[in-house]
Amino acid sequence: MFWLKKNLPKLVLVPSLGILSWFVYGFIFWTIYISFTKSKMLPRYEIWGIDQYIRLWNMPRWHVAVENLLIFTVLFIILCIAIGILLSILLDQKIRAEGFLRTIYLYPMALSFIVTGTAWKWVLNPTLGIEKFVNDMGFETFKFDWLVTPEMSIYTIVIAGVWQSSGFIMAIFLAGLRSVDDEIIKAAKIDGAGIFSIYSKIILPMMRPVFMSAIVILVHLSIKSYDLIIALTSGGPGISSDMPAVFMTAMAFHRSEVGLASASAIMMFLTVSAIVVPYLYSELKRENAR
Repeated sequence: MFWLKKNLPKLVLVPSLGILSWFVYGFIFWTIYISFTKSKMLPRYEIWGIDQYIRLWNMPRWHVAVENLLIFTVLFIILCIAIGILLSILLDQKIRAEGFLRTIYLYPMALSFIVTGTAWKWVLNPTLGIEKFVNDMGFETFKFDWLVTPEMSIYTIVIAGVWQSSGFIMAIFLAGLRSVDDEIIKAAKIDGAGIFSIYSKIILPMMRPVFMSAIVILVHLSIKSYDLIIALTSGGPGISSDMPAVFMTAMAFHRSEVGLASASAIMMFLTVSAIVVPYLYSELKRENAR
């Protein structure tokens, strides 16, 4: 009876952990295995080697998807962090209506990517949105047709993604700023440092863990931004705004290439792991050093 009382919490958690392990880690290993097979519409379990990966990297569409992911991720991270820092510094000045402004900035994050993509599709549509509005004001030569221009369509996804996520990054940095000791700021002001110098040379360099957390979150969001792309551009015009998540779905459900889709999924998984694993290692190392 004593043993049961002592281990009851663990026994209660065992079924949940078992189900979680099966449906998360079990399917990860299953996907890895399938990526080494010749699976088409249905899984085939005979090992085929790395041929699916060779096929994947020989496909022009995959190269377009990877290039778009790189463009989107770099711009998404830079713009979200820049806007998030500026907004957090603004709110850190103890301005009036801070709570109202913080809610306004955070509101887009409460929306799903589907809603964001649909809303920005209306805004950026040349026949409905910004271009039509400006043309109706009398500026008939104004053009803003990025949504239907293959060379610019990827940047419309950047606009929508930054609009949704920059407020969340602002909240992360604001929490970091509020954790800085006020005595450090007072001492810097006594030494004659201005607001710009205080933040750029003293406070922000102290917030390395906040920067790392923000980057990891944004990389994760950029790689899994399937719903935003589908709602906004559907990967088009053509495949101009295609990304690995859209590519994987198209291979699995439209072209019945389960093995090829699994190989692309593993490449996405390795990309996320290359960011998250070193981050977790550095955090654990810092925790153990304390």
